[in-house]
Amino acid sequence: MKKVRFLTAVLLFVLAAGAMVQAGDFSHIEAILERLDAQSRFDGSDFSAVLTMIVEDPEKGIEKMVVRQFRRDDGERFLLLIQEPVTQRGQGYLLEGDNLWFYDPSSRQFAHTSLKETFQGSDARNADFGSNTYSSSYEIEGYLEGTLGSFEVYIIDLKAVDETVPFPYVKLWVTKDSNLVLKTEEYSLTYRLMRTGLFPKYTKVGDVVIPVQMVFIDELVEGNKTQISVSEISTNDIPDHVFTKAYIERVNR
Repeated sequence: MKKVRFLTAVLLFVLAAGAMVQAGDFSHIEAILERLDAQSRFDGSDFSAVLTMIVEDPEKGIEKMVVRQFRRDDGERFLLLIQEPVTQRGQGYLLEGDNLWFYDPSSRQFAHTSLKETFQGSDARNADFGSNTYSSSYEIEGYLEGTLGSFEVYIIDLKAVDETVPFPYVKLWVTKDSNLVLKTEEYSLTYRLMRTGLFPKYTKVGDVVIPVQMVFIDELVEGNKTQISVSEISTNDIPDHVFTKAYIERVNR
């Protein structure tokens, strides 16, 4: 009986400690989220790269997609131009502030789309190609300290405060020493796990730190997975006309 009482007391202490973390001072976690956002933004320069995407689908098999990316975070602009496969070559996505446009060269038409939507039927979302907005688009619900592999991490629960992000609830695994996101879990309004993200490799580009390997796993359809590798990184200036509808139409002539 004494042993049972002791174990019960220990359990209550652990639960109380967990509750204190959930209801405690989040100022240092807020600072981490601000750092995650700041170190993902190219505010002082432009950014371009080539994205190689491997999309795995149990029914469709494995498909490869190559995308040329241009980013200008001053003004919230990006352009994604599909280079492979040939059947989709020339299709593009242009972000102009709050507006995201999809261009189809076969119809020569622009259609309004959303950052929440999936990218070309993959497990990536359009929002994945811009900078982080953790500190502005979410509020902290709680956090724990733990490990992920050999890394000591903060495990942070977030709830969306606006409708610009694809998922209303997100859980982050952030390294304590370098403040890098190693893993994400994204949930629906009913807190159903929708997608898991893994970020095993980062590189530093000036003052910016970006993942150069990403894996997005569909938690609703077993076997659906998208891997993204980033190469040919450049911070050279990009001409203003690249971030226009006219440019997308011109490169498709």
